[in-house]
Amino acid sequence: MKVIIVGLGRMGTGLSLNLMKKGHQVTVIDTNPEAFDLLGKDFTGNKIVGFGFDRDVLNKARIDQVDAVVACTESDEINAVIARVAKNIYRVPRVIARLYDSRKAEIYRRLGIQTISTTSWGIERASEILTYSQLDSVYEMGNGSVNLVRIEVPPLLVGHTVNEITVIGEINVVSISRNNKTFIATLGTILEADDILYLSVNYTATDKLKAMFGLA
Repeated sequence: MKVIIVGLGRMGTGLSLNLMKKGHQVTVIDTNPEAFDLLGKDFTGNKIVGFGFDRDVLNKARIDQVDAVVACTESDEINAVIARVAKNIYRVPRVIARLYDSRKAEIYRRLGIQTISTTSWGIERASEILTYSQLDSVYEMGNGSVNLVRIEVPPLLVGHTVNEITVIGEINVVSISRNNKTFIATLGTILEADDILYLSVNYTATDKLKAMFGLA
């Protein structure tokens, strides 16, 4: 995966190193060239000095070829601009903006921009959002007969309830991540767009799960 990260504060630096260690191609952008020193000598990604909303800078970073953009400068407003440019002009598939003022989260969500906050949690959450596959095995339990998997709710299931995707003894929803919060759902919880589900799945029910989510 190719990712552009704008802003090398604690979050931007941590996320850049996190993704690089996982084998992804990372390009970092910051207005301060000294910020690149925080990445250390082992960082192998591209480094570009400039403003993350400048089209010349973004073109230099080859934004038209990347899979994701993360805006994590110290300004909510700048992060919003970068995220909107990436999503609306360059059509980047996955766009995340660092958000300090949680009251703006709903506004960002309506613009189709995912948000993250708090440094340590945000690094892991951003990495999760960027790197999950359509059906991502998180943890194998016992001898592998039961898996904990994560999957984003597909459009065909938006508006349906947890009960409709629960198969007793085979597929159960453990929790849901929504708008930067994770909670334990009830059978009546209605699924929303961009929800990420964590499910316990019996190994023998894997094909059934794929069919249910349109992955078969």
